[in-house]
Amino acid sequence: MFSIQDIPFSYRGSWLNISPVVAKHTHADDLHLISHQTGLHPVLRFTPSVADTAVIATPAQLTWRHETGRVELAYESPDTIRLRGDGLGMRIAAAAPALTPFSGTYLYRDPVDGSHVFTAYETGRRYRLTVLRGEPAGSAGVQALGAADRHLTLPAGQPWEVAIEEYETARRPYASTVPFHEIVNAAAAAFTAFADAVAPWRGPRTPAAELAAYVLWSATVAPAGFLARPAVLMSKHWMDKVWSWDHCFNALALAAGQPELAWDQFQLPFDHQDPSGALPDSVTHSEVLYNYVKPPIHGWALRRLLDATADRSRLAETYERLAAWTGFWLESRRVPGHDLPHYQHGNDSGWDNATTFDGDRVIETADLAAFLVLQLRCLADLANELGEPTARWAQTADRIQAAMLGQLWNGERFTARGAETGQPRASTSLLDLMPIVLGADLPGHVADALARRIETHLTAHGLATEPVDSPHYAADGYWRGPIWAPSTVLIEDGLRRAGHTDLADEISHRFRTLCEKSGFAENFDAETGAGLRDRAYTWTASSYLILAAAHELRGSPARWTTSASTTPPSPTRRWQGSPETTSPR
Repeated sequence: MFSIQDIPFSYRGSWLNISPVVAKHTHADDLHLISHQTGLHPVLRFTPSVADTAVIATPAQLTWRHETGRVELAYESPDTIRLRGDGLGMRIAAAAPALTPFSGTYLYRDPVDGSHVFTAYETGRRYRLTVLRGEPAGSAGVQALGAADRHLTLPAGQPWEVAIEEYETARRPYASTVPFHEIVNAAAAAFTAFADAVAPWRGPRTPAAELAAYVLWSATVAPAGFLARPAVLMSKHWMDKVWSWDHCFNALALAAGQPELAWDQFQLPFDHQDPSGALPDSVTHSEVLYNYVKPPIHGWALRRLLDATADRSRLAETYERLAAWTGFWLESRRVPGHDLPHYQHGNDSGWDNATTFDGDRVIETADLAAFLVLQLRCLADLANELGEPTARWAQTADRIQAAMLGQLWNGERFTARGAETGQPRASTSLLDLMPIVLGADLPGHVADALARRIETHLTAHGLATEPVDSPHYAADGYWRGPIWAPSTVLIEDGLRRAGHTDLADEISHRFRTLCEKSGFAENFDAETGAGLRDRAYTWTASSYLILAAAHELRGSPARWTTSASTTPPSPTRRWQGSPETTSPR
């Protein structure tokens, strides 16, 4: 079971979900049928005939339960849901009472088959309600214009069953001979097969793995609109897009068990690559945004994806796309005469409001240089495998890494530099420590210094993006304090490759424990561990699966316990263990 307040009830391939979340940070009293075609839009409101019902959600079935009866809901297919009631009635109403020439929902009864059809301007779709058993207790607002209460009520005094379909203009009258319990069993089997594929290692030591798999499975939509491939949205709450670095973590979580779906996730933003080689900031059903970009972590991700899938069939196409994306940074994001590329805004980095950007906004940063170096080295390896020249990639990587160390490393830490002003500035953001992703390619003294500073960000729950003792720290400050999944995965991987495996183990453990306690929120309060913002975020679920799978496959016994304190460890503390810290993870 899971909390419907946090995680929407949905089905792989569907653009629909059932949830009380009807807008950004907005919870309604009742559950709604939500469509994500053209954006997040509540279409229908479900109100049971008794107010104090309990709602129980499992991957295959949603239930309103009361001592007088129950209503059950399940997906028959991605665009069709079935509801049945026994002893409990249900009022199904248009979510928006007002109908204007450009908004709202119109209700009519179709004379062809007797169904009731709600047409929603916001989604541009129709929602047909067909009664399969019983008789409606009443309806209102049929063919009404303007403001009206448009609803159909199913009775509390007798068993009933209905089907609700989302479609475009016309469809044959609904007909199905599949019993409700078989629909539930089929959904359960489909989800279990998915979970078995992506998390075959799950067990008592990974108690959140199945829920993480459900978050991914249920957030997957069929190709539609600008998304020409099956897509794992970041959420089926309001973050219902594919952003051009978030998708990498979903691809990696899916790679071993669902390689085709994983490759689709990796390629989605590349399907919208512009003539300069840039990837869009985000893609969703009806929108592609180019006003910002996202950091070039794709070489880092691609190397891991290829290792996980061993699939070389897409190598040539992927090489060309990755080369063009890299060319964008080299040609369009370097000041003439500069070796280092620059961001134009914090949004380009993915760390929108990190303190690194509190001075100049257009800056050359060490994290960007490090990601680009990894991408260039990946391109050199791919070129070698494809029989293409490698020197330009390898030589550019060496030059950028040398500039990063020579121009941004001040002997103790990395600084950022104004691309126009040349003004250096050091911040306390975790972003400045991201060059650890270079792992063993960093000079040992630099990696050691980064590891020591990373420790100062480590709370009882994981890596705070701004130290909790910083004057700039904010508990719900987005990238100015909260714990995030992508920074955790990237830093854990870099530390491990740099030989700081004990610290990497501790970071992995604390983040996994955090997810097991607080779910898969967009980010987390660094001091309390509470989930923040969107509570069903796929890259968080994917990051849990990535770290849990790696931990299970390493097979090493746990050596650490997590302190109850939220005080960051001393910068001089080393994660060497002690006889007192031997509790299993």
